Amino acid sequence: MQALQKIQRQAQRQASAQAPLRVEAPVVNRAVLSAAAAPVAAAAPLPAARRTVALGAPARPTTVCRTATVDAPASTSSEGSVREDIRNIAIIAHVDHGKTTLVDAMLKQSKVFRENQATAERIMDSNDLERERGITILAKNTAIRYRGIKVNIIDTPGHADFGGEVERVINMCDGVLLLVDSVEGPMPQTRFVLRKALELQKRVVVVVNKIDRPAARPEWVIDSTFELFMDLGASDELCEFPVVYASGVNGIAGMTPDGLAEDLEPLFATIVKEIRPPVVKSEAPLQLLCANIDYDEHKGRIAIGRVSSGTIKRGQSVSICSSLEPGKVRQAKIAELFVYDNFSRVPVDEVAAGDICALSGIADIKIGETITQREAPVPLPTIKVEDPTVNMTFKVNTSPFAGKEGKFVTSRNLKDRLDRELERNLALRVEPGETSDSFVVSGRGTLHLGILIENMRREGYEFEIGPPKVITREVEGKTCEPYEEAIVDVPEQYVGAVVELFAQRKGEMVDLIPSIQGASRIKFRIATRGLLGLKNQLLTATRGLGVMNTLFLEYAPVAGEILMRENGSLVAHETGQATTYALESAQDRGQMFCRPGDQVYEGQVIGMHAKAGDLKVNVCKTKALTNMRAAGKDTKVGLDEPRTMGLDDSLEYINDDEQVEVTPKSIRIRKDPMASTKGKKGR
Repeated sequence: MQALQKIQRQAQRQASAQAPLRVEAPVVNRAVLSAAAAPVAAAAPLPAARRTVALGAPARPTTVCRTATVDAPASTSSEGSVREDIRNIAIIAHVDHGKTTLVDAMLKQSKVFRENQATAERIMDSNDLERERGITILAKNTAIRYRGIKVNIIDTPGHADFGGEVERVINMCDGVLLLVDSVEGPMPQTRFVLRKALELQKRVVVVVNKIDRPAARPEWVIDSTFELFMDLGASDELCEFPVVYASGVNGIAGMTPDGLAEDLEPLFATIVKEIRPPVVKSEAPLQLLCANIDYDEHKGRIAIGRVSSGTIKRGQSVSICSSLEPGKVRQAKIAELFVYDNFSRVPVDEVAAGDICALSGIADIKIGETITQREAPVPLPTIKVEDPTVNMTFKVNTSPFAGKEGKFVTSRNLKDRLDRELERNLALRVEPGETSDSFVVSGRGTLHLGILIENMRREGYEFEIGPPKVITREVEGKTCEPYEEAIVDVPEQYVGAVVELFAQRKGEMVDLIPSIQGASRIKFRIATRGLLGLKNQLLTATRGLGVMNTLFLEYAPVAGEILMRENGSLVAHETGQATTYALESAQDRGQMFCRPGDQVYEGQVIGMHAKAGDLKVNVCKTKALTNMRAAGKDTKVGLDEPRTMGLDDSLEYINDDEQVEVTPKSIRIRKDPMASTKGKKGR
């Protein structure tokens, strides 16, 4: 049956592809449209059919199109009216498919900035970590104007570890722009973010980005995207998605790969035509679901959300409630009110239903709570996100160097900071640890938790981190662990090395796709536990040319024991300063992590042993001062370049009996003095 449906849908797409690319229609005010158009809608031959309607003229059906089509204007009903002056969209994509670059071009061409105003690349990536890593971590709002219509844009992260950001902000939009690379096509994170949009029945406009790449294959990308829609169970109407071809870095777009305009005009036009305007209840009591939180030094906490019904005003007294706590209501007052316009927050006196706004004055507002009319506190359904899959233990630093480099070092400081993070990071969980000064922090992946750790150390926090561990569940009486789909793009000559590496970690190869330009794409099914610490090994096995992307699949029975690391650690024998003389002999035992002059302490991991098991070495010993010399004793050996262990590398390296010491100035690995067993090979 599925195969038959697939053939039928492909036939519909082929038929629609041969139709004209544009449908011209006069601008119609849906709020005053005559109800005479309703019978025509019922007689449409396909669910995805479109029609042009002129006000005061009989409606006539038109040909189904994939691109730049016009939805049938909806009449005003008891369910609400339509705001034609607003479009709310979210931009979703896989990591590094050019999402933020395209937003930059949209802002510049919308005349948001002055002609002589200096602007940086990736304007929406305002966070320091986002600029350093080249990825979007936090969802952000902005807005542009196109022919009198306000387009609210939400820039979302592309990595699945930050899926909580996508899940909570996508409620504010009426449609999404799905960016797909013209060469790579749909990737794991493409599937994740698209699934969230389709679950909420959001209209999708597919943008084939980077169309100017020499190896671009737009037809294959569109077919792959269509198959992805079908795999995710999209309806017939959603499967008839419009397509725009673009080059975000050049700021151009078009309705065909070879017919690009000189700007992004075709993209703007498609957004206005294809994304449905919000249907609002202007006369109903106020309801606004808080979907995001920002902070300002002068205004305090700022709640961001979309007005679902009614009107919110500056200075208005409101009620705060949540569907998770029925009957519990508190009162507050709106101090200031803002809307997004031309890349800035603009203060306003009131915001009507359908628009996205930001407000201050509610010091204890939380994500998922509803701001309502004071006399009618009826909450909206709260935001739900997927459960975490990985946890780590955060605890007070107890190393010999504790308190020397950090500003916040106590367990109370640590708890207060984690509690603040819980207020805006819905995908995070914090539970008490085994001791009073430790906390078990759960997240969507090591990157999700790693970003939190990096932010905390930059804020002046000093603490210790235990090794990442997967979260298991009981399913039908069996202990199950999370499994993920891993897709590796690698040159053909390293395919064997990659398959062997995954086999060692009990990964199952699902598919091998010969790609273009001498590269292959391998798909694996592997336990999340097997992915911990795999990144660096993959880079080593592929000479730095392998690229891996993962996506959570399911919970399945535990895969059994997985050997995570074959090598032991080189552990400092005493506290002191590492010397060149000592390191020259110690480097024969393995790869060093420290340099001459570094301060080390007893129990600190200062290198990776060349063999299994740990080995204590003295890297602080100095050369004996004597007038007796032997032949060859003063020969210079030379030091190898030590391996730099950043936060991500350290979290991947550590075993069960090790932990990472995090301070604003240093990242160190040490043996856990509380570990019951030492020298374990695997987690």
